[in-house]
Amino acid sequence: MTVIPRPADLTGEPVKQEGCGSCAAAENAGREDGEGSVQVQLDPRVQIGTAKVFAVYGKGGIGKSTTSSNLSVAFSKLGKRVLQIGCDPKHDSTFTLTKCLVPTVIDILESVNFHSEELRMEDFVYEGYNGVMCVEAGGPPAGTGCGGYVVGQTVKLLKEHHLLDDTDVVVFDVLGDVVCGGFAAPLQHADRALIVTANDFDSIFAMNRIAAAIQAKAKNYKVRVGGVIANRSAATDEIDRFCGRTGLKTLAHIRDLDVVRRSRLKKATLFEMDPTDEVIAVQNEYLQLAEKLWAGVDPLTPTPLKDREIFDLLGYD
Repeated sequence: MTVIPRPADLTGEPVKQEGCGSCAAAENAGREDGEGSVQVQLDPRVQIGTAKVFAVYGKGGIGKSTTSSNLSVAFSKLGKRVLQIGCDPKHDSTFTLTKCLVPTVIDILESVNFHSEELRMEDFVYEGYNGVMCVEAGGPPAGTGCGGYVVGQTVKLLKEHHLLDDTDVVVFDVLGDVVCGGFAAPLQHADRALIVTANDFDSIFAMNRIAAAIQAKAKNYKVRVGGVIANRSAATDEIDRFCGRTGLKTLAHIRDLDVVRRSRLKKATLFEMDPTDEVIAVQNEYLQLAEKLWAGVDPLTPTPLKDREIFDLLGYD
């Protein structure tokens, strides 16, 4: 089994060992993310800059990558310079944008023994549809490392190559509903976190946990909940009921359309599909969402429910 070594910091200084999950407590006692937190801490010197940053979360398989990619294209259609960062070890976030599975940052760094000065921007940044720039952070080998460390190294590398200097929008597409310290790390960079959900119990249960994780990060970082994207759902009654109880708000409703499935099979975004009335309608939904987010959505301060309360709310015995 190959274990990725811990390289030196990209500035040349040694990297401090960072804890994740139950492995170690967070080093900086002034930056805990809620009582008892042991979440990974990113280098405070590394900031994304002036771009508006959105982190997309949701239950595994809910359509985050499809949502993120189409949202990125929508931003680009508004004339914005967009960077999408996939934060999933299977590195398929940007698949419909680039038409292939691009190498991950961690794989590229490992290939040069973590000597980042040997890399060129084109080694790890790929241009996708309509000029959207694409990066796949990847992840450590299973069971050997922390996703938060991978996110930190990716942002450092982008800063080192000045890629973020001319970027208007950054979209983080984050792994599933696992809100451990590692995969909550993009929240330390984001302005607004968006939660993708369907109109069903499992998706809403995951949304509740994600909202709690965002609230924990909001204690010490600028990130706030931006709102909910209803996806793969004809109706939104259960989502509406949950949002009404917790203080969340739905920003967009992407219906359960077969054209979405077909676009993935064609390695294409919805903006590349034949312009039927159905396709134009969903394109407009994404464009309106991008316009809302660019203009600025009010920060939400939801009150997550206890597990038993969710069961009671959604009608379970």
